[in-house]
Amino acid sequence: MPSPTTRVLAVLELLQARGALSGPELAERIGVDARTLRRYIRKLEDLGIPVVAERGRYGAYRLMPGFKLPPMVFTDDEALALSVGLLAARGLGLAEAAPATESARAKLERVMPAPLQRRVRALGETVQLDIARPGAPASREALLTLSAAAHARQSVHMDYRSARGEATARAFDPYGLAWRGGHWYAVGHCHLRGGLRSFRLDRIASLRPLPASFGVPEDFDAVRHLALGLASLPRALAVRVLLHTDLATAREALFDAIGLFQPHPGGVLLHSQVDDLAWYARQLARLPCAFTVLEPPALRDAVREHARALLRCAQNHAPGHGELLSI
Repeated sequence: MPSPTTRVLAVLELLQARGALSGPELAERIGVDARTLRRYIRKLEDLGIPVVAERGRYGAYRLMPGFKLPPMVFTDDEALALSVGLLAARGLGLAEAAPATESARAKLERVMPAPLQRRVRALGETVQLDIARPGAPASREALLTLSAAAHARQSVHMDYRSARGEATARAFDPYGLAWRGGHWYAVGHCHLRGGLRSFRLDRIASLRPLPASFGVPEDFDAVRHLALGLASLPRALAVRVLLHTDLATAREALFDAIGLFQPHPGGVLLHSQVDDLAWYARQLARLPCAFTVLEPPALRDAVREHARALLRCAQNHAPGHGELLSI
């Protein structure tokens, strides 16, 4: 049978997880009567954890917001989710992330039961997440400032340095932030250029809030806009390929940054901008479906050459290994 202390902690965990619960529902969840529940609530208050009791037909118990952070109580599954999240944070390119994630992980482990501690430690030592290694680390302050501005719909003044070293200043409406290709980006309306633009956080020199607000287009997707922006950057050659498959299969087999996918009566039309046709031919070779190169003609030659290279590999046997292929 659970001890009174365990039940008091269960009350705290339920209030943290649910926000507000009626007295009868809370008492039923921990298996006590209303009188015992009130005694547990008083014990929480004696520990400095303020619980607000709302009266009336729709009354409920809730923790007082902002008064004092209560001790956190996590289930095994919640602790596992936090540990995986800390693993992911190591690779997300924030300058201050590495020491912060390690200290948070250490604090989490110190309060875990020994069996769970061993499982989480094994997770941290053996699991690797395939997150692209970042280049220059982004500023934590830039991420926090822009995310707060995006949430509040508040414009910011931004000093920015381009890849070529050009310094500019602009007002910017941050619609959202996204992580892609090893870098953090802010996506939104640039008042200097008069349109949607994306900016790498590691190139932002300074930010300050402005006394202006903005609206965000309905269903705006920062990740999708960023992918389309990178895919449509001007390159040396324009490519059009008809993929004989459906849209979902095409996107799963390739990746958004390769180009723009357009539904077509014969399947999916892929528009791309590329500098290296040999690289593009290798990407097409990964497809699980047939395709037709529409333009440029030189891409057909690149695909043929890649096919010949694969055939040569398939026909070469490693010495002393019978039919082993050196592909």
